[in-house]
Formats: sequence, structure tokens, C-alpha cells
Amino acid sequence: MSLMETAIRLDAQWVDYLLIALYFLFVLGVGFFAKRGVSSSIEFFLSGRSLPAWVTGLAFISANLGAVEIMGMSATGAQYGFPTMHYFWVGAIPAMLFLGVVMMPFYYGSKVRSVPEFMRKRFGTGAHLVNALSFAAAQVLIAGVNLFLLGTIVNRLLGWPLWVALIVAAAIVLSYITLGGLSAAIYNEVLQFFVIVAALLPLTLIGLHRVGGWAGLKERIAGDGMLGAEQLHTWPGEQLSGFDNPVLSVIGIVFGLGFVLSFGYWTTNFVEVQRAMASKNMTSARMTPIIGAFPKMFIPFIVIVPGMICAVLVNEMVDFKELYYTDPDAAAATGISFNDAILLLMRDVLPNGLLGLAIAGLLAAFMAGMAANVSAFNTVFSYDIWQQYVVKDKPDDYYLKVGRLATIVACVIAIFTALIAGNFSNLMDYLQTLFGFFNAPLFATFILGMFWKRATPTAAWLGLVTGTGSAIVVFILSQTGVIDLPGQGAAFLAASAAFVVDIVVMVIVSLRTTPRPVEELRGLVYSETPKSDIVDPDAKSAPIFRRPVPMALFCLVLVIGLNIVFA
Repeated sequence: MSLMETAIRLDAQWVDYLLIALYFLFVLGVGFFAKRGVSSSIEFFLSGRSLPAWVTGLAFISANLGAVEIMGMSATGAQYGFPTMHYFWVGAIPAMLFLGVVMMPFYYGSKVRSVPEFMRKRFGTGAHLVNALSFAAAQVLIAGVNLFLLGTIVNRLLGWPLWVALIVAAAIVLSYITLGGLSAAIYNEVLQFFVIVAALLPLTLIGLHRVGGWAGLKERIAGDGMLGAEQLHTWPGEQLSGFDNPVLSVIGIVFGLGFVLSFGYWTTNFVEVQRAMASKNMTSARMTPIIGAFPKMFIPFIVIVPGMICAVLVNEMVDFKELYYTDPDAAAATGISFNDAILLLMRDVLPNGLLGLAIAGLLAAFMAGMAANVSAFNTVFSYDIWQQYVVKDKPDDYYLKVGRLATIVACVIAIFTALIAGNFSNLMDYLQTLFGFFNAPLFATFILGMFWKRATPTAAWLGLVTGTGSAIVVFILSQTGVIDLPGQGAAFLAASAAFVVDIVVMVIVSLRTTPRPVEELRGLVYSETPKSDIVDPDAKSAPIFRRPVPMALFCLVLVIGLNIVFA
């Protein structure tokens, strides 16, 4: 039985509906307000490069605070416990800091309008077309995840059929993105960040109170007969990685998740990079992911912990979990899945009023995620596909119209890709698979091209194609049972294979093909770019809290401390 067919219903009252209605009115109002500032394509797609660092920093983290963070991470928390923290402290923060300190100067300094456009400048049209098409496909698939979860809330709040809930949810996101473009998305993402925190913090605190506080939660988990005390330690995380050997588990988490998947997602994913590109100057662009890293490291306490609480407090989840570890196929017939963790906890512990706020928070999260995917899709489709390969040299307002039409198309396609997402009991499995297909080989191509001037255009597109192909092969082998890795092990292995194959193919092909002239690589390759091109001259005189390198180092110390405390 699919997630949408379960009998879970949220018992909302008029006060809850009122809070939700007010929130939606405010969201649409932001779209109408932002529309006044959209008169050109650069304002629609990149907010005219005019936003301050604190706005883009919060939008940067809110754009990611969608299905992965809320439903996916609470589901994984219910399933694995503390090892899920690795998705944040190993699988996000280091890459975000690397993006701000090392890679953002190249993106922003080159004045490209998208990540695929940077690929075109560095490697030409072959790699650019492969990147643009794969990125566009990834965004409508991931937008479907957020839309599916958004439709889930509407379904369980009002009891509407799946197709009605999906259409209504897509129409709301479509409205404010079409009106105000990236500015509407970003300002709503800042609003959504605060709504999400205000919704999930009470849920966590009340849930902890119900289980006897932090000590009570640890005691209940330690007595769990399935995984027990393993869920209370982040390392070595064998259940999460799928490796029985603790050394291999650590290597899988550090390399597969912490390096390949993490750096592939955070440093090359235009959904995130687009927010930094909307900044008003180089320093603000560099500070965007660094500012976002500070709240990012504490978000696990309001998304993972509720999942862990649900797994020991809510009877349906306790029964499902016990059945899941003995017979996963039989567990599917219960109508409950790990994806239901946060909804079940909301249903059981929140009073009316707070329930409405929590529902608004979930809706905010899913809209933020979907809006980020759609706004990135319309930019890449308009600039990197339509303008580059289909219709060239048209007036600017023509591409503005194309962008708005692309937004509509993306939302319609997402309705159908949402049905694919509904077939996975844990959405993290689906999302990590997609990241392995699309982000891991892209990161390999980027990192080699940015730091090795000998990398050639032919090598780039061949590396992308073979890297993606190797990830698909590993996925097929894992689905057919040839490779048997539980947990996220198959996704980690697929991403690692994509990265290694891409690098090997690029090196071999680059040594046998002609590289671009060195003079064409300024601003695109680290060794050929003067420091003055990628550093804001005003950064040294700024207060320390506005300087990228010191703030990144401070953040890194904090996240290392968290890894030690919860090891």
C-alpha cells in the first residue's frame, strides 16, 4: 500500500485552518510584491544580483530545507537514529564551507548565470549540453519529491484525492514563482525558514517531554531490540552505510557521503549556487553558504530527533519498525512507512493551534524545496538550453517569457514525477540515488577542470556520460541483488563509482586530446586566475564576522566538536 493510501489523518480544527490560510495569503502576497521588481531576465532568474548576504544565506539553507530535511531525515532518524547526523555534519557542512571559500569566487567572478554556463565556458558545448540536460531532468524529479510530500499534507488535512492535492499544491508554488521569479522564491524561503523552525522546535520539545526528556529518549532507544544502542552513536554507523566492517563503514561515510555525494551536491548544484549568485558582491556571495552552514549544523535536532522520538513513542511506528526488521515486504502492507514519522508525531503530541503551525511549517518546507528546484530549472532551461541551442539572439523580454513558460511546464511535469517518489518507503533512498546519478560525476568533472588546466573538452563530456552510466549500472546491480548493501550503502557505492570512473576517463582522454589554450582559462582554472580576479578587495577591511575564511574556520571547529560529542 502506498503512502498516500494510509489512513493517517491530522485532526485539524478551525484555528489550524486559519493559520494555514494566513500563511498562504502571505506567500502569494510576497509573489505579487516581488513582481514589481521583475522587468528583465536577470531580475527574474538572479534577482538582479542585488541581495544582501544574510538574505541569500538563509535562502541558501531554506532551499534545501524541503523533503530531504523534514520527511526524509525524520524518516532516516526513525530508522537509524544518530548516524543520520552524518548527512549534516559530514555530508553538508565541509562542502558548504569549501563552496564559499574556494569555488564561489570562480562562479561569481566569471559572471555566469548558471552552473552549466560555467561548464560551457570551461569545456565548451559538449559537456555543457550533457550537464544542462541532466540537471534539468534531476530538478523535475526532485521537485516531484517535494510536491508529493506537499500533496501528502493536503491529502491528510482535507482528505482530498492524490491528484487533486498534487494539482493544488503545484498551483500555489507556480503562482508566486511565475509572478516574482527568484526574488519571490528567495524572500519566501527566508520567511519559510523561520516558519519551519517555529513549527518543528515545539514538536521536538513536546515530544522529548513525552518520553522523559533527553535521558528518557536515550533509555528507550537503548532498550530497542532491533538496533538499540547503535542508534545512539554516530560512528561507525554500519547500519546507515550498509557495511558490516566498521573501518569500511567509516570509509564509506567519509568518502561516499562526505566527499563524493556532499561536495557533488553542495558545490555544483545550481539550486543552491543560484542563491549565492543573487548576492550583491563577491564577499556576500562567498558568505552565503558559510552563513547557511551555522543553522545547518543544528537543524538535525529539530528534524532527526523527532523521527527518533516517534520510533519509540507512537505505537504504529513502533509496530512497523519491529515488523520492518523481520520482514520488510510484510511491513509494506501495514500502510505505514518511515516517511510517516513526523506526521504521526504531530498527530499524537501537538494541540490545536500548534498543529496548524506545524502543518504550515511542513507546507513551507515542501514549497521551499519545490520552488528552489523550479526556479533553478527555469533558469537552466531558458539560458542553457533554449537560448544556447534552440532560439538565439532574441530580445531579453522573449527569454523572460520563456522562463515563465518553463516554470509552468516544470510544475506540470513534477505532478507526474511525484508519483514516482511515492513508491519509496524512505525518500532518502530515492534522493541519494538521484544525487549519485547526477551530482557525483558532475563534481568530478568540475573539480578536475577547475584545478587541472590539462583537462580537455572531449574528456569532460565523456567523463560525465561514463560516470553517470557507472552509477546507473551499480544501481541496477543493487536492485537485482547482485550487489547486496542495505541502508544507504548502495547509494554511497554508486556515487563513488561515478566519481572514480569520471576522473579516470577524464585523465586518460585528456592526455590523448588537445587542451584549450592557457590564455582562455583565466577565471576558470585556479592556477591561471590572478588572485585579484577572485577576491573582493574590501573583504580584508570588513569586520571578522563578514570575512569568509575566519567564519568558515570557526564553523568547521564547531562541527568537529559536534562529531566528537555525539560519536
